[in-house]
Amino acid sequence: MNSPQYLFLASGVKNGEGFWIVEIKNCDENILEDKTILDCYRKELIGNESARDILFAINLNITNLLNELRNKNYLIEKPSMGISFDIPLDLLESIFDFWLDVYKNPEAWETCLGLLKIRKRISLSNLIKSKSLKGNSKKWAVKVEDLHTYLPNSHKFEKINDPMWK
Repeated sequence: MNSPQYLFLASGVKNGEGFWIVEIKNCDENILEDKTILDCYRKELIGNESARDILFAINLNITNLLNELRNKNYLIEKPSMGISFDIPLDLLESIFDFWLDVYKNPEAWETCLGLLKIRKRISLSNLIKSKSLKGNSKKWAVKVEDLHTYLPNSHKFEKINDPMWK
């Protein structure tokens, strides 16, 4: 059954801890009744299967971004639920809007989702620069890579290596 669902981006708070959340609910009242939700910034009524596909892409994009920031030793808080407020709303809105929009074009969706899965392992920058990608793949790779270019103002965590004689 492909009943309509709400895919939404909201802010929330639980036990005094703030977070962003991208989720699916089956009706408007379920969003409004959720006491952890503060404000809803994006809300789209779409089919269940589409909502799940888009949510998968949004979550993978955010996971890729967070993993890259942690690998670069940026201090990103990890809330007990949802996404850290360290990630700015405008970036999350851009990610949400991009994946919602690209889903409307099946060929673009398949290309972008494939690029997103590649991006999980490696940056697309080298593929773009090396001219390995042609035509629409290159155009979409630039857009997908752009969704992964955020760097926070927060301080980097500098690892201190123990002396080798210890």
